[in-house]
Amino acid sequence: MKRIGLLCDGGDAPGINTAIRAVARASFEREYEVLGFIDGFKGLIENDVKIITKMSVSGILTVGGSILGISRFNPYKDPKYVEAIKENFKKNSLTLLVIIGDRDTITIAKKLSEEGVPSIVIPKTIDNDIYGTDYSIGFDTAVSVISSALDNLHATASAHHRLMVVETMGRETGWLALFGGVTGGADYIVIPEVPFTIEEIAAHIEKRKKEGKNFSIVVVAEGVVLPDEDRSTFEYDEFGHKVNAKRMVGYRLATKLENITHLKSRVMVLGYLQRGGVPTSADRLLATQLGVFTVDLVAKGIANVVVGVNKSELTTTPYEEAFDKIHMADTTYYELARIFF
Repeated sequence: MKRIGLLCDGGDAPGINTAIRAVARASFEREYEVLGFIDGFKGLIENDVKIITKMSVSGILTVGGSILGISRFNPYKDPKYVEAIKENFKKNSLTLLVIIGDRDTITIAKKLSEEGVPSIVIPKTIDNDIYGTDYSIGFDTAVSVISSALDNLHATASAHHRLMVVETMGRETGWLALFGGVTGGADYIVIPEVPFTIEEIAAHIEKRKKEGKNFSIVVVAEGVVLPDEDRSTFEYDEFGHKVNAKRMVGYRLATKLENITHLKSRVMVLGYLQRGGVPTSADRLLATQLGVFTVDLVAKGIANVVVGVNKSELTTTPYEEAFDKIHMADTTYYELARIFF
């Protein structure tokens, strides 16, 4: 009898519950047991666990958040946490862990695998920055939120003749800003993967004004570094990521553009709206595919990989290959966006 330990790590994303449901139902088909650990690695450390049943996952396909809770907790902050994980892994007679997580999760999972705790990571993050998969669970839903926000902002931007700067999440990558900007009809998109100057953006806005378009919507990814920013002033979290929220790049960009174009600016930071809500059908399908695929791998004795999808094919990427790489935005989509600037 195989026994899977299931937990969620990192930030929340639409579709996590769909993945939990898929892992559970596929496991039950093979008569595997599933134990769910509450609030990520915290639950595994404290052995805060519950048995997952068909009733546990009934009706959660469309529910946002996570029925198991989730946390950004790095067990490698203290050796005693790692020892507790190893002890509870054995105490619960687990075959392996299935972790629904993000880039930081892969780093933790890799270290644990080297200490005898095998696992498989199912990629979920609205940032879509996990190496080894074209898309991560939650990304499509977040893009739809951005697109919908831009639809609404067009009316007020036009009525007040304003420059609207919309800041998206995305950490170091521009996937959200790029896809959300294209599908929402942004007038300019600023992402970390494509070099730019403030003057270029201002010139485009001025050109629109001369064409009789007295408003503009600019979408900027939170990970963008403005040309005059001093990188040495950035703050970093315990995983080494820049704390972008404190830099408020949207406000900085809006101020600079307003000074040049003399268009009154307003800023919309979409923030956590992008991470909640009902998962789209695309995210539900992806989460279901990856969850069932993961259990298939368990049956074959495969572990210590990130599951993913590449050109519609289900794939695996070893932790050694994925843990230190970032899935940066594909700039061919930016060339597509330029046609509409």
